[in-house]
Amino acid sequence: MNFKQLLAEDDAVSPVIGVILMVAITVILAAVIGTFVLGLGDQVGDTAPQASFSFDYQDASGSPDNLTVTHDSGTAIDSENVKLTASTNFDFITSGTPDGTMNSSKSFADMGVSDDVTAGTSVQVGNNTFNSATFRIVWTSESGSNSATLQKWSGPDA
Repeated sequence: MNFKQLLAEDDAVSPVIGVILMVAITVILAAVIGTFVLGLGDQVGDTAPQASFSFDYQDASGSPDNLTVTHDSGTAIDSENVKLTASTNFDFITSGTPDGTMNSSKSFADMGVSDDVTAGTSVQVGNNTFNSATFRIVWTSESGSNSATLQKWSGPDA
């Protein structure tokens, strides 16, 4: 066996590597183009924000309860894109006075938050009994194609 001749013969190596590289490039291009053709590329930026909210419940026996919702930490969220939804109707409370529009869902913008919902932002709702109610903070993307529940609170009897 002649080792010099064995090491000197590398004719088949270059064409094989060339074919493998061409196939890999074709597969990668097809995957990228397919992602955008199917519309999956538009959803990359529509991921739910990471945020933590706390709920401070005040049971006012004999009168309507109050619930204060506070953004504790995490991503700042556009106030138009985040809603407080409930299994019962509620009023937004401003300066201790209900706004008079009972609904089961209101955006933070509807409750007086004019800019982004950031850490420390809070809203107060009330004018109903919340013992058996469930509240959710729901985020919806700008396009409306994605939504997620960021936090959930249930009353003591729920």
